[in-house]
Amino acid sequence: MIIIFTQAVTQAATTISETTLDPLTTTTTEPNVAEAIAGEAHEAVSIFTKLTDMLAAKAPALIFALIILIIGLIFTKITLKIFNKVIGKANIEKTTHSFLKSFVRIVLLTIVFIMFLTLLGVPMTSIVAVVGAAGLALSLALQQSLSNVAGGLLIIFSKPFKAGDFIETHNVSGTVESISILYTKISTIDNKISYVPNGIVANETITNYTGMERRRLDIEFSVDYNDDFRVAKRIIEEVIADSRLALQNPAPVVRMSSHAESAIILLAKVWVNTDDYWDLKYDLLEQVKLEFDRNNISIPFNHLDVHIEKEADEQIRKDL
Repeated sequence: MIIIFTQAVTQAATTISETTLDPLTTTTTEPNVAEAIAGEAHEAVSIFTKLTDMLAAKAPALIFALIILIIGLIFTKITLKIFNKVIGKANIEKTTHSFLKSFVRIVLLTIVFIMFLTLLGVPMTSIVAVVGAAGLALSLALQQSLSNVAGGLLIIFSKPFKAGDFIETHNVSGTVESISILYTKISTIDNKISYVPNGIVANETITNYTGMERRRLDIEFSVDYNDDFRVAKRIIEEVIADSRLALQNPAPVVRMSSHAESAIILLAKVWVNTDDYWDLKYDLLEQVKLEFDRNNISIPFNHLDVHIEKEADEQIRKDL
């Protein structure tokens, strides 16, 4: 009210000043000043009265809306705490907790603010129109990001992998460090960090190498045609039987798989715990090579034979 009254006085003074400076006007007297100030003050009081009446009429709805807003915020906070406890007890990866919590928080806050605006008298059609327009604008501007969010939801609920799994997707292989709202963080074997968008991961082929407790190791050994492949087969079987990492149930299989151009190929299929996969592979390669050497079993390699025809040989000698 003080501000409005001050503006009224200022307006009156300006009017009087303009009247005084204009040579065509008559001399301003004290009654003229009083009338001008009184008129402006009356107008200011009238405006203030209208504002007060309007606020008085809207006060109950405003107070009720503020109470609902505060209750809604408190309810949201309590709900998020309960939701966090439920997720902690559920069979859901910890890396997805923040993702789901943020999603639920946004939904609850949106509902609370819509209720607040509705109680203030804002038409629901206007709210829906504004939300729809904003949603359309955001969806067009953040189309790729929304695709990543949707991909993150698919990964969370379909569970093709979890944090700690060794996977291969989109030409990237490594251990999953975390699953965020937009990206899947993968640590590669050579200690690099790759951030693959969730939208790409959800639409790519995913190979999870550690999704199961056991894996089958398929490994080939080459034997020279001049050697006894049955001896080589027995050596491979003995090496597998002596290994502490190779599982005997299901039983290992060692069979001839093909006749290659320069060697007989023996294929060994051995079941192993997933964590021991690479150790067993390296152990078998080393131990079988040592046993082959002790038993004079050759591992052939490619040979290049060069044949020079007689006429060509004579021509070369003449040129020399």
